Amino acid sequence: MGRKRTSTRRTPKARPRGVLELAPDGFGFVTTAEGEFFVPASKLAGACHGDVVEIAPAKVNTTAGPGKGKQGQKQLGQRPTARVLRVVQRAHDTLIGRYEVADPFGVVVPEDPRIPFDVFTMRSENPDIPHGAIVRVRMVEYPSRNTAATGVVEEVLGMEGEPGMDIEAIIARHKLETQFSQAALAEAASAQVDVDGALACGYKDERSRFAFTVDPFDARDFDDSLSIEKLEGGSIKLGIHIADVSHYVPWGGAIDADARKRATSVYLVDRVLPMLPEALSNEVCSLVPGQPRRAFTVDVMLDAGFKVSSVDCHLSIIESKARLSYEQAQCYIDAHLHGEAWHDAAKLVKEQPMPQGALPLSEGAHEHLFDALATLKRFAQARAKMREAAGGLDFETREAKVQLDVEGHPTDVVVRSRTAATSCVEEAMILANECVAERLRNAQTPGIFRVHEAPSIDSLSALVPILQEFGYDKQLNLADLVTGNPHAAQQLLALVRGRAEAPLISNLLLRAQQRAVYKPDCEGHYGLALEAYCHFTSPIRRYPDLVVHRMLRTHVLGKTESYQAECDSLPWLAEHSSKMERIAETAARESQETKLVEYMQQFIGQDFEGIVSGVATYGLFVQLDNTAEGLVPIRSLGNEYFSLDVAAYKLTGQDTGRTFRLGQRVRVRIQPGQPHSRKLEFSLL
Repeated sequence: MGRKRTSTRRTPKARPRGVLELAPDGFGFVTTAEGEFFVPASKLAGACHGDVVEIAPAKVNTTAGPGKGKQGQKQLGQRPTARVLRVVQRAHDTLIGRYEVADPFGVVVPEDPRIPFDVFTMRSENPDIPHGAIVRVRMVEYPSRNTAATGVVEEVLGMEGEPGMDIEAIIARHKLETQFSQAALAEAASAQVDVDGALACGYKDERSRFAFTVDPFDARDFDDSLSIEKLEGGSIKLGIHIADVSHYVPWGGAIDADARKRATSVYLVDRVLPMLPEALSNEVCSLVPGQPRRAFTVDVMLDAGFKVSSVDCHLSIIESKARLSYEQAQCYIDAHLHGEAWHDAAKLVKEQPMPQGALPLSEGAHEHLFDALATLKRFAQARAKMREAAGGLDFETREAKVQLDVEGHPTDVVVRSRTAATSCVEEAMILANECVAERLRNAQTPGIFRVHEAPSIDSLSALVPILQEFGYDKQLNLADLVTGNPHAAQQLLALVRGRAEAPLISNLLLRAQQRAVYKPDCEGHYGLALEAYCHFTSPIRRYPDLVVHRMLRTHVLGKTESYQAECDSLPWLAEHSSKMERIAETAARESQETKLVEYMQQFIGQDFEGIVSGVATYGLFVQLDNTAEGLVPIRSLGNEYFSLDVAAYKLTGQDTGRTFRLGQRVRVRIQPGQPHSRKLEFSLL
């Protein structure tokens, strides 16, 4: 008689693992190899934002009410619900927070709203720390069902409200590097351009070319310059000259060790944390006007239609003849557009503030810049059309920059958008990056490439109900859109342009895109519709660009002793650079948002126009025209219950039928916020 079959395991033995991403109101999501799971706030088991956790399926409470039952399932975006079994790896061994005296404890309230617990320290261990100090606390015990989180204060950063302390807290929270090693500083101090030595080693002397830089008004490091030469038959030679950082930062040196760890410069609202010591980034490497500098030149020969006919990459000595702000460059372009002459443009340029590091321009320089920028504008327009024909996507974006006084207090908000001047530089840099990536790929030379994958079918499928609701299924083949056809995405953006739902549709399409990353393999760039792409044009502030420079250098001059070690390091360097890029962007965004909130405090009680930028069970997020964002709490919308339709990105009142959805224009009034929250709260008008 056969042995009786025993009960079998109904669930796999291995539990899914992933990184926990917490929302400000406590719930979270975990992306695993098995998909994305929703984790309620009650099922976190003491896990924090960023922790690697092990999860298991959890039952959903079917009791009727907000966030429960069938409606609750819909609110979770139709993701399966899970609970945290255990924390595999903690993301935070230290936290930054506000110290509050509560004898016999000193309670540290984390600055990051996604840390859902306070940390208790013994007041007797630090009796001199004042109430309201910003401190760094080292975790001793993480919270559990039965115990609170405990820690030890390691460092007092300063007092809340002190000038710059809000930004210092962001720096500390993200563990950003602020000091260079003494060895790196010594290396940087000894760096010299050495023109004669460069020419003896094969650099081309190209100081006679009229190269010029176009950068933001307050830029201090200039790592790219341009030159334009008209040739016979309507063709041109476009020179893209990039600072030769690889000469000063060889593999394995002290500067390289510090730069590798940082991987990128961090541009905060009140300061820059540079990847390289300032003796290099602002001086020896920087393409300042009137000074000879080592450069890596990419000369691109373009025919009369601005199509590439040939490319030459070589080391050079250049000397920038002009340093322009974007506003000054736009003056030349506008004057040409209106049929004016170069001397009319020169008058407009002189009326603009003189950017830092600029030299007075001669009449000949004005005339040359007038012609060069007119040519660059035609080049940029032609290249943009070529990329559009190939399937490249172009999203309209705005960037807000908070202006500060000498004490660090916000005085104004400047919203920057794309102009003809910025497009000229952007298109030239894209072309240089593409040409260098193709050169490395075709020569089978290793490197770090910029890779942007097509959006997933799942992320694009989420747009279908919205598009059907607005009737776009009758004007557009949604099957093409869902499979990632870029021309279908282009068609959609063209269809919505100028319509009321345009902000909603373009925002959702942008959110559906993958994030570009660095990889050691050339896998193409979906957004730019390019088969080969890398970052080459900013080696002063991005480590992947420096790596590409080194590899291109070996292609031009031959391999070095460290070549194999550099090649072996490419995979982890690419991954590390992608990670540090995300951290730098987050810190930069948080610093701007912090000062934006401070700036808006003077307008409490005043009314503003805005657009719904997010919907949640607890309220609406509204972004004002100056990009400041705040929350309209659900409680302020009245006593009725609002249900969240995740698929349609809208809240609907059950009694009145009022709806609020992503992209909707609204008018709000700024309300007093909670102390220390550093968040804006709005009421709806």
